[in-house]
Amino acid sequence: MTKRSTTATNSNDNNTNHSPTKRIKMADGGGVNWGDWMGSYKTGSLVDNESERIDRQKAAFGGETIARLKDLNVLIVGMQGVGVETAKNLILSNVGGVMLYDGGVVCKEEHRGSNFYVTREHVLEGATTLGAASLSELRTLNPFCRVDLLDGNSTLSEEIMNKDVLGSRRGYAAVVVATFLPKKELFQLNELARANGIAFIMAVTNGVTSSIFSDFGPNHEITDATGEPTQTLAISNVEVLDSKPKLLHVAGVKEGEQVVIVTVAQNEHGLEDGDVVVLEDMRQGMEGLNGMSLTVKRVAISSPTSAKVDTRGVAFKTALGLPTESVVSNFERQYDFYKTAFDEDEANANKKFPVRTITIFNRLALVLNDDNGKKVLENTSVDAFREYQSGGLLNQVRPPIFKQYKSLAETLQGTPVPQMLRGEDWELGKGVEVHLSLAAALDFYEKNNHWPRLHNADDASQLVDIAKCISDSMKDTEGACWAQSIQYGFPMGEPRDLNEKRIARYSRLFAAELTGFCAFLGGAAAQEVIKASGKFTPIDQWVHHDEEVLAVDECASNVGPLFGSRYDYQIAILGKDFQARAANQRVFLVGCGALGCEYLKGLALMGIATGKDGKIVVTDMDRIEVSNLSRQFLFRQPDVGHPKSVRGAMVVKKWNPSVNIEALEKKVGDDSEDYFNDKFWESLSVCWNALDNVQARQYTDARCLFYSKPLLES
Repeated sequence: MTKRSTTATNSNDNNTNHSPTKRIKMADGGGVNWGDWMGSYKTGSLVDNESERIDRQKAAFGGETIARLKDLNVLIVGMQGVGVETAKNLILSNVGGVMLYDGGVVCKEEHRGSNFYVTREHVLEGATTLGAASLSELRTLNPFCRVDLLDGNSTLSEEIMNKDVLGSRRGYAAVVVATFLPKKELFQLNELARANGIAFIMAVTNGVTSSIFSDFGPNHEITDATGEPTQTLAISNVEVLDSKPKLLHVAGVKEGEQVVIVTVAQNEHGLEDGDVVVLEDMRQGMEGLNGMSLTVKRVAISSPTSAKVDTRGVAFKTALGLPTESVVSNFERQYDFYKTAFDEDEANANKKFPVRTITIFNRLALVLNDDNGKKVLENTSVDAFREYQSGGLLNQVRPPIFKQYKSLAETLQGTPVPQMLRGEDWELGKGVEVHLSLAAALDFYEKNNHWPRLHNADDASQLVDIAKCISDSMKDTEGACWAQSIQYGFPMGEPRDLNEKRIARYSRLFAAELTGFCAFLGGAAAQEVIKASGKFTPIDQWVHHDEEVLAVDECASNVGPLFGSRYDYQIAILGKDFQARAANQRVFLVGCGALGCEYLKGLALMGIATGKDGKIVVTDMDRIEVSNLSRQFLFRQPDVGHPKSVRGAMVVKKWNPSVNIEALEKKVGDDSEDYFNDKFWESLSVCWNALDNVQARQYTDARCLFYSKPLLES
């Protein structure tokens, strides 16, 4: 059995034997049998408590996905900023279990700039690991999600094969690597995950660069690619056209071929070519068609461009109420009239008659033949559709999609144009430098047995040489990543010089991380894990981001020497001048819900308003509800009924006692201008909205415009 950590235990969970037959304690102190509070095993009030917590999530994901999430066990490797953010988000998402692995990394002062659960006491102890420092707080986030910590001596290759994670009698559904591992170990972990149907996500941030990689294996099933609700359409008419007219367009159906046209009662069906529907409630001799699954195609018609048909007008929509043959006949007369006039005009000699295609959004064509020409209605005559009189429904269904993903080793070499978060960066090929830098960092560790060090010029020079060597070796490999010119996202095959400055900066800032990047990656990685349920489409393997404007490391005296403070990583990137200005900012945060909690966390970790002139004012009129606990991570069960702003301020003040923060319960609007007066607005550095109220947003926007204050909106 894999050893679990004994250095950090939850005060409310002192039983380290996690057998299903043993008694454990939930975070609220109530004793239950392991399994009684997991998914369908729960009974009585425990079901109601969990259901109330995840009420909003159920509305967003659907009940089936919520149930599937309870079957997901997740292994998180690395417990710095990205790791703790990912763990926090997954626990709040109510997955079945989360296992932490920190590799024995001991808490340091600079970790307090990204891991919000690391305290000064943890640092002073000198032996507390990042996972141990985070474990007890993470456990209190959600009593219905099991959280534990692997012993630092455990091997990941053994643990990922565990078939009874946390006593759930299930293995891992996903592993998230939130830190760099040696190349051999990283590739091995990825291959084990692929071989065992485990989603593999890697999310790392280095300085001003972030990367996320997603691998769902060689055969991943997506049951709901978009998450959009399916359509139910009422049928108003069904027609069999034995010969498709020339002006009528249906993809894959030639002129003169037979086609079945379905008219729906709705003005717009909202379906795309290739969508699948099931016939239901067919009547009057058509009952045999009920339950039949068919692919549909959109229907369009040609119209002269000069006809200026108003497709949104009443006349057009009224005309679509006619049978399809009558609609086509009307368009044919129109077409002939304009075509005759066009041909008679000598100025149009040798010119093509301009025609546009108008999609008829209340009609669909049923696909009668598959891609190989085989009839899909073998046991049903098309004539059955001629019997239609009234009634019937088209219920959209989403057949599963199967996608194949490449391994980490394959994509590290075989990604010629790495995707960037910003489209323009991707089109310019800026992802090449990031991709090569990441690959070079893995080779750097193999050669030196350590990662590139902060602000180390020798390490930076060596990393640049390794990246150039990798690029040169890949030039003759088709589909490989190397320094070639890229235009509009397409590789041109022409060699170009690598941007050595960007690669060197990547190395110099490799050890540092910013809380904002950690928060972003933690959210993205957690969302990828949720896709292991089959809901939504995973990202296409790699996505990079590089925020060059943040780096000021060209001025050595501004970014060093460092002070040994919690802000060291931030200073190493943004500089001492920035840190001094940040300390004296005056921030007005409007709202302390899900977004507001995240913003308060970021402000506290960055050291905003820690100077004598700095201040954070947060206001929110709402009180904490049970349903808030699944999204607003600053709050726990005992906070229910208390003001959001007050309790949120208390938490971040505990994390960073130097923060000057004032919590208010005031509405922001015309009736509070006696408090939020000219003096108040003039004193601000920035206003930050974290609202779900449009009226309040518009008001703060108007105030900021009037007082010439920057507004951050989300």
